[in-house]
Amino acid sequence: MSKVVQHIKDITAGLAPAEALAKLAELFPGEIVFSTSFGWEDQAISHMIFANNLPIKVFTLETGRLFRETYSVWSSTMDRYKQPIHAYYPDRDLLEEMVNKKGPNSFYESVENRKECCGIRKIEPLKRALKGNKLWITGIRADQSANRHDMENVEWDEQNLLAKFHPIFDWTLDDVKAYIKQYNIPYNSLHDKGFPSIGCMPCTRAVAEGEDFRAGRWWWEDQSKKECGLHEVKQH
Repeated sequence: MSKVVQHIKDITAGLAPAEALAKLAELFPGEIVFSTSFGWEDQAISHMIFANNLPIKVFTLETGRLFRETYSVWSSTMDRYKQPIHAYYPDRDLLEEMVNKKGPNSFYESVENRKECCGIRKIEPLKRALKGNKLWITGIRADQSANRHDMENVEWDEQNLLAKFHPIFDWTLDDVKAYIKQYNIPYNSLHDKGFPSIGCMPCTRAVAEGEDFRAGRWWWEDQSKKECGLHEVKQH
């Protein structure tokens, strides 16, 4: 595990993100995937993959509760690059059981309920999306939240037993915006309305100036617990 992580660090050191992705696509043919939720960061990485025709499978988690604007940028991205974006949906039986028992908005009632909902709508589909792969590309940046400062740009994911690479980990939000503008990349219009981080519609709100990047996600919960479980942070 540590050898794989170190090898990825070694071969990507000093490379621009698109160059690093091209190297990794060669190293892990047919075993490298990128997860997009169509935010700024993910759109930048999708452009790197699609514009360079890199053999990296791009997928998204279709939770069933996304914003209309998210579906719009999903469509415009496929129109722009003429490349597939693979959708993974929640398991129907698990979802129906939860909603039948607790209703459609149980996630507001407790952290446990919210994590159950994230588990069904995100974690279980993610495991299916990652199965059989050796490297997972993400759009994580260090300054997105306090928790993510503790991460590194290459990590081992013990939950899913594969390596993770965050190609724009050291970019600032201004870097991302400049890249989006430079290449005229489609992006989610909610970003222009105070939504720096966009997830499911019932669990995301706009943030005020000066608020934390992820303050709009699960805003009714403790600020220090703003992760859904997709990216577990190691405790040091």
